Amino acid sequence: MDWKVASIGTLANHPLWNERPEHRIGHATTTLIKSDDALLLVDPSLTPDLMNARLDERWGVKLSDVTHVFLTSFDPDRRRTLQGLVHATWLMHEPEIQSAATAIQDELVRAENDTEVVNILNEHLVLLANFTVPNDNPFSCVDLFPIPGFTLGSCGLLLPTSERTILITGDTVATQEHLEKGSVLQNCANIELAKESFLECVEIADIIIPGRDNVILNTNRSQ
Repeated sequence: MDWKVASIGTLANHPLWNERPEHRIGHATTTLIKSDDALLLVDPSLTPDLMNARLDERWGVKLSDVTHVFLTSFDPDRRRTLQGLVHATWLMHEPEIQSAATAIQDELVRAENDTEVVNILNEHLVLLANFTVPNDNPFSCVDLFPIPGFTLGSCGLLLPTSERTILITGDTVATQEHLEKGSVLQNCANIELAKESFLECVEIADIIIPGRDNVILNTNRSQ
């Protein structure tokens, strides 16, 4: 197993920088994992053209080489590349698929008289139906790590190695500043659950790949 960050994410507005809403276009940190014959792209957040360029820059591969996709949550910021990955197998944790489907169905009830919104929500349901539930250990040295709270079914990926434990956290740990301050995003589906998951990430990971920042060496683990 080997991995690289393909694209460093950012928040649309960083609350710990005292920024106003929609300061920039938000996108998620995207990670590329090579395991056996699989090439796994985690949270593919850029448009297909941009992501294709990033993959070439970072590892000399293309979108067409990607065999699998994993989303830590069904958040729209994490799936902009999917239209360029129709050839790949799409994976997501079963509780996240279920909670996303429930949320979309609830929105459909509220939007029943708004044809435009209903059409968009139905498109989301069609997209969701293309996801497969992975095993707890979908690839060699790649384990599911459920961290509910940001969304009810949020799930990271644990990459245990002989020297260090790497954890892809999605937005459970959003940025370095959030890690340093022990803070979670305020738009979490369940703040208290997100805080518990945040602590689990800090306790287990030597290296954290956060949802909206570059790789972080977790110095808090030894404290």
